Amino acid sequence: MRVLGVDPGLTRCGVGVVEGVAGRPLTMVDVGVVRTPVDAELGQRLVAIEQGIEQWLDEHRPEVVAVERVFSQHNVRTVMGTAQASAVAMLCAARRGLPVALHTPSEVKAAVTGSGRADKAQVGAMVTRLLRLDAPPKPADAADALALAICHIWRAPAQNRLQQAVALHAAKASPASPASPASPASSKGRLA
Repeated sequence: MRVLGVDPGLTRCGVGVVEGVAGRPLTMVDVGVVRTPVDAELGQRLVAIEQGIEQWLDEHRPEVVAVERVFSQHNVRTVMGTAQASAVAMLCAARRGLPVALHTPSEVKAAVTGSGRADKAQVGAMVTRLLRLDAPPKPADAADALALAICHIWRAPAQNRLQQAVALHAAKASPASPASPASPASSKGRLA
């Protein structure tokens, strides 16, 4: 599986591509950051992020895009920029028909370090170790993007099994015939 991880941000949007399957050593394909100038107009910054992500999608052809789920922060301005960059990444993937997976920061930290409260240095150190790199990717946004991709590769098999079990349960629980007494169609026009 080849996954593009996106750590959304308006000034620095981390991007990283990891390839592999759960239970086997993973390989970093590429890592970087899409940057936008702080003094540029918001629309121009979003276009720059879109163009950067599109280049990564063209160059690396991932099967899935894993994006950090935006969470509430004290600084509304920061969370708005993060949410806008996140939406651009999801739009780019959806436009190509690629599945998008959202992972919370604590899910990613727990998957990579074993603790949902790990700090950026711990995440960077574990990404370096897991991908057998010489040094942690810089800036931290780049390491976070790789961590997102790793998290998705490791969590995808379990999530897929869970989704299949839920779908099977829903199929078994649905009524056998549309005209059964429990069906809304059979009660149309009846008065109580």
